[in-house]
Formats: sequence, C-alpha cells, structure tokens
Amino acid sequence: MLPLTPIGEEPRLRADAVRNRARLLAAAARLAEEHGIEQLTMDAVANAAAVGKGTVFRRFGDRVGLLQALLDHVEVRFQSGFLQGDPPLGPGAAPRDRLVAFGAEALRHDQAHLELYLAAEGKPERRYLTPSIRVRHTHLTMLLRESGTSGDPELLGHTLLGYLDSALVRHLVAQRGMSLERLESGWVDLVDRVLN
Repeated sequence: MLPLTPIGEEPRLRADAVRNRARLLAAAARLAEEHGIEQLTMDAVANAAAVGKGTVFRRFGDRVGLLQALLDHVEVRFQSGFLQGDPPLGPGAAPRDRLVAFGAEALRHDQAHLELYLAAEGKPERRYLTPSIRVRHTHLTMLLRESGTSGDPELLGHTLLGYLDSALVRHLVAQRGMSLERLESGWVDLVDRVLN
C-alpha cells in the first residue's frame, strides 16, 4: 500500500505559527490574484502580511517553497473531491470510472490555476517531490491496482500523470489550439488503453 499522506510533510506547528503561516498564504493568494504569479515576491508577501522578509524565508525557504505552499492550499479542495467526494470522482464508483473522472477534473482544475502550477514546479528535479504530485500519483496507482491492470501500477501512474502535466496541457491548449474537451476525450482513450 502507498501512503496517501505525503512523506516528509511539515512537523506540527504551534498555534501562533499556524496563524502566521495562514496570514502569509492569504497575503500571497491575494497578491497573486491582484498582480499575477509572476509578480509574487517574498518582499511583497512580507509587506502585505506586515512581517519581516526573514519571516517569509524562514517559513517557506524560497519563492518556489512559497509557491508550493500556495499550491498545496489550492490542492486541498481538489484532493478532497477525489479522496472523499461523490462518485464518480470520489469513492463508490468503479476504478475505471474514477480514473476517467479524475483526469477530466484534473484538467479543468489545473487549467484554472495553470500559472501557479507552472511557477511552483521550480527546478525539474523538484517536480516529483511536490506533495500534490505525490498524492495524485498515489491515488492513480491505487485505482490502477484496484482495476487489476496487468501492467506495473506505479509506472503506469506516472504515465497517466504525464498526460496531465501542466506544461504539456498549456502547450496543447495555447500553442496547438486544442480544447479541454478534446484532451478529456484523449484521457478516456488513454485510460481504456492502459486498463486493457
């Protein structure tokens, strides 16, 4: 069994630290919405939250750490949908139906937050360590195991994640002019091929 809780997550924080973190993330989310992800800086977040710049660096490490924390904040709602929501996205539906629903919802969700997903990736080697990617991979692997696929569920999980890659989706939509409906249809085809 693969754990659904990301390994190496932050230790439990004191109540005041939790409030400070929430205040910093709220300031970052507000700035990103008002000025765009590209304009989001550690200085701007510190000023908006009325704390020293060092506080922001201690809490998040660097800009990519801040963006990843903001991304985790956005991911919570999406993850609760596929972990605890209604079928077919959530439990209670057949694995194939859940895989199909997961891909369609991930495409729509990621498109709505595309700039944040792309900016939060940082260095390529950090991409697969991002908690949201690890949770998604674990979920896909679990559904593939439940489906009884004859392939390696962990490797097939990475294959399916590759289809949902934010940079690829942006290229296909923006540069190639493909619609999300076409990508969703391709996702269903891919799921059926992987499960056969």
